[in-house]
Amino acid sequence: MQQLKPLTLRRNFSWTFTGNLVYAASQWGILVVLAKFGSPEMVGQFTLGLAVTAPVMMFTNLQLRSIQVTDAKGEYVFADYLGLRLIGTGLALLIIAGITLKAGYSWETSLVILDIGLAKAFESISDIFYGLIQQHERMDKIAIALMIKGPLSLLLLGLGVSLTGSVVGGSVGLAIAWAVVLIVCDIRNGRLIVKSSQKAQRENLVETRAIATQVEEPAESTENPTHLPFLTPASQGGEKSKHQLLPRWHLKTLRKLIWLALPLGFVMMLISFNTNIPRYLIEQYLGERQLGIFGAISYLMVVGGMVVSALAESASPRLAKYYAAGNSIAFRTLMFKLVGVGAAIGGAGVLVAVVAGQEILTILYRPEYGQQADLFVWLMVAAGIGYVSSFLGYGITAARYFRIQMPLFAVVTGSSAIACLWLIPSMGVQGAAIALIVGAIVQAVFSLGAIYHALYKIHPPVKTEKLDE
Repeated sequence: MQQLKPLTLRRNFSWTFTGNLVYAASQWGILVVLAKFGSPEMVGQFTLGLAVTAPVMMFTNLQLRSIQVTDAKGEYVFADYLGLRLIGTGLALLIIAGITLKAGYSWETSLVILDIGLAKAFESISDIFYGLIQQHERMDKIAIALMIKGPLSLLLLGLGVSLTGSVVGGSVGLAIAWAVVLIVCDIRNGRLIVKSSQKAQRENLVETRAIATQVEEPAESTENPTHLPFLTPASQGGEKSKHQLLPRWHLKTLRKLIWLALPLGFVMMLISFNTNIPRYLIEQYLGERQLGIFGAISYLMVVGGMVVSALAESASPRLAKYYAAGNSIAFRTLMFKLVGVGAAIGGAGVLVAVVAGQEILTILYRPEYGQQADLFVWLMVAAGIGYVSSFLGYGITAARYFRIQMPLFAVVTGSSAIACLWLIPSMGVQGAAIALIVGAIVQAVFSLGAIYHALYKIHPPVKTEKLDE
């Protein structure tokens, strides 16, 4: 088979942006379907399902994909990441079921939450395969999968809502769509990446052995090639190479990986809480209808977020390589460009919301959403600051500064929670948007400090000098 070579940063960004564009448009289309053909209450149920399941999944996922992608030294193999992810996903489903039973939601809302939890379980497994693909800088494979996943999700969810007249049917369709993409696309792409990697290793082995025969005695270099230290089971093409995509549960390795990833699990849970605390309190103080309106408008923050995500995911492997190599100038230059893009996207979003916010909301949803144009502006301000913070966060992860992120986001989430408790009861949904702005500012300031610390601590490459004999 043809070897899959890494794509350039420009091509990876183009593919990732296109894939995220289609996927985000499809996810937004889900909210449009629920808003246009259902009610704000239905949007509220769906939004609550996402809000309940997201923090649990974020914690148990341990942000393994980021660790996987930035593992430039190859400390762990794919089987380790997959094994830990399967354990975490199973644990997450149990926790979500427990929360749903204890929370006292209506039976319909409870079923929506459980269905979305199942869908996110399939998505979680896909995410690990995306990490493998991203590590090899082939974002085109991920983008194509997303371009299938998005429209299929919209189609099956819309069909489920149409047939049952309920969000429950739609959430079942969503779970089916994500399971199909995992089985048909993501596992298959993972297999292609592994086979390509094995072929590259075999070619490098042949080339190295050919060079070795020119400088060593034939008997020493060819008698038993498996004695070469770089000859791995995958490159030998032995029995183990057939099981590269199977999970591995090596207890000592899993303990080390959990210890490495646990801070990021807490961080991702805190980030998710920071996003969803306003939703919990809106549902508690204002009801599912106001939650539906807030959820539909706030999803427009994703328009800029997909550009940020595409560029950050494409740049992460390169940032990690720059930092691991001690190239502080390249790392700092790329970070500066990324932050500049984030600020520009945020400014454009605020301008659009100010100039045409009411018209956009009325066209996309219904007139009752258009009456919340001021909320749209506040959310776009929060989004703009969040885009900058997001790029800084990717830089911190690329530098493999994992533990510093836990206290950082604890402060961010605490600030956001206090602001929500203070502002939502008195200001309603606009208070929730202002609380998001408070959290975004705190995150940006502390993340910038972490980046400066990482640059200060960067280790330049060691230069070796030839000594005159």
